[in-house]
Amino acid sequence: MKTDHLVPYALALLRIVSGYTLVLHGTAKYFHVPHIEMFDNLQALSMPGIAGMIELVAGILLILGLFTRFAAFIASGMTAVAYFYAHAPQGNALFPLMNGGETVVLYSFIFLFIAAAGAGAFSIDNSRKA
Repeated sequence: MKTDHLVPYALALLRIVSGYTLVLHGTAKYFHVPHIEMFDNLQALSMPGIAGMIELVAGILLILGLFTRFAAFIASGMTAVAYFYAHAPQGNALFPLMNGGETVVLYSFIFLFIAAAGAGAFSIDNSRKA
């Protein structure tokens, strides 16, 4: 059974869900929704503050499918930096399971895949091409 016709829809679902979860990181940092105590005194120009700005903007762009490849590339880089900045120094850099970095590694490669593959279905990028 051929399922190639489903690929653009699966890619869109991956883009939208990963964009949504990325936005949640930004809203937790800047709008305290959901509330995470460690972000209560966040400084906008700190590393987590700048990451929060990227998470908000790139996440919204990914959800909409607007400038998808660029937004995903930036998000991929930001999550890679997060891994090497926050998780790898805890030891076992080659074993994300041991330093709490599995999620950020997966984010990095998901966003890198989206940057290479494009927006998929249901995107503003695709409607602008028509």
